[in-house]
Amino acid sequence: MKHLVRRSVLTCAFAGGFSLFGAVLAPKPAEGAIVERIVAVVGERPILLSELRQRARPHLVRIAMSTQNPSQQAAAESEMFRELLTRLIDERLEEQAADKAHLTVTPEEVDNGIRQVAAQAGIDPRILVAEAKRQGLTEQDYRDEIRRQVLEGKLIQLRVRGRVRVTDQDARSAYASYVRDMAQQSPVELRILVLAIPPGSTQQTAAARVTLAEELSRRGKAGDDFCDLVLQYSDDPTTKHSCGSRGPVPLQALFPELQEVAKTQKPGETSSPIVFKDPTGQQAVLVVQTVATQGKVDAYEQVKDKMMERAYVEATERQRKLWLQELRRGMYIDVRL
Repeated sequence: MKHLVRRSVLTCAFAGGFSLFGAVLAPKPAEGAIVERIVAVVGERPILLSELRQRARPHLVRIAMSTQNPSQQAAAESEMFRELLTRLIDERLEEQAADKAHLTVTPEEVDNGIRQVAAQAGIDPRILVAEAKRQGLTEQDYRDEIRRQVLEGKLIQLRVRGRVRVTDQDARSAYASYVRDMAQQSPVELRILVLAIPPGSTQQTAAARVTLAEELSRRGKAGDDFCDLVLQYSDDPTTKHSCGSRGPVPLQALFPELQEVAKTQKPGETSSPIVFKDPTGQQAVLVVQTVATQGKVDAYEQVKDKMMERAYVEATERQRKLWLQELRRGMYIDVRL
C-alpha cells in the first residue's frame, strides 16, 4: 500500500530514494489507558501492542493528512498495522540472525547513517532529526530506525549478496520497467475539443456530432488554428478560453483513450474523433491536439550501467525476501493482531 513502505519515510533516502518531508505535527495521544497485549511472538520474543503503536506514529500522521473519509482512514490504518507488524516480525528474524552471526551496530555507524540520509536529501542532519520529531518520533526512535537499517545492510552483505546474479537480460528488463515508469510519471499537455452528446440523443444526433468532429479533425490536421476551433465549437466551458488545455497532466491521470493519444501523437498533431463516455455516463466526441509529451528517454546503451545497478538492487531485494522466508520456516511465529 502507499501509506507504508518497507522503510520509514524519513529514511527512504538511505535506501536509495527520497521523499520530501511534510512538516506536520504528530497527533496527540488519545486520552485513556491502553491495555498492553502481545500482538505476535517470534521464537521466544514477543512483539507488544505498544511497540506496534509507537512505530506506527509517522504512518498514522501521513494517513490522517491524505485521507478525509473516516471509513477509508480506518481501513488504511488497519492495512498499515498489518503491514507494519509483518515488518516487525522480519526485524525480529533479522535481529536473531545478527546475534548468531555476532553482528552489531556502533553509535558511530548510526551517526554515519544519519549523515548519509541528510547528504542525499541535501539537508543538515539536525534538520533531518527535527523532521523526524515533527512526525511523531523521538530522536532515539529515529536512531533506532537507522540502526535497524545498518544492521539489515550488514546481514544482506553477509547472507544475501552471494546469491545475487545479474545478467544483461536483467538490465534490459529493468530498462523496460524504467521506460514504463517514465511514461507514467512524465506530464503531457493536451488540447481537447469537446462535442457533447446530450443524454437521450437520437442516433442521428450522435452521428451528426461525429461528422462535425471528423470535419474539425480534418481542419486541425490541415493546419487550422486549434485554439480558434476550440473557442468556436467546444462544449467544455472550463477550457474554452485556454485552447482546450488543462495544463501538463501526468499520463497515468488521463483516461485510457487519452493516454493512447498521448503515447502515439507527436506535439502539434491532431487526432481523429474519439467517442468517449465518462464515469457518469455522459457521452462526447473528442478531438485532441498534443501540445507536449514526456521528455525523451535515453537509449539503453546510454544508461546501461544505471540499469545494471537497478537490476542488482531489485535482485537483491528478491533474494532478501527469499532469505526471510527461509528464516520464517525455521522459527515459531504466532501472529495475534
